[in-house]
Amino acid sequence: MAFNNKVGPVLRSGEIATAVVEAVYEDNPGKDIAVKDHIAYVRVEIEQECIIRRETMEHMLGRPFRMQEIETDLSSFAGQIELNDDFARFYLEKTL
Repeated sequence: MAFNNKVGPVLRSGEIATAVVEAVYEDNPGKDIAVKDHIAYVRVEIEQECIIRRETMEHMLGRPFRMQEIETDLSSFAGQIELNDDFARFYLEKTL
């Protein structure tokens, strides 16, 4: 069994997933980001912590955005999640 410290969302493909991927690159500078496109869904993986900011999502989508909209297309995620009006954060409290 392989263990890792990767966290991040798994989203149904579409407008939100595309914007999330773009926002992840913008909001997590200098981090090694892996995006796996499986046609029906997209998996984003980052070591330890992944931040997605509302203002970045608004910029990517070109419209107002509520962070709760992510939940509509979020089919799964790795790590723990913190979601509020300003950002979504995927993280690990404990590392392997």
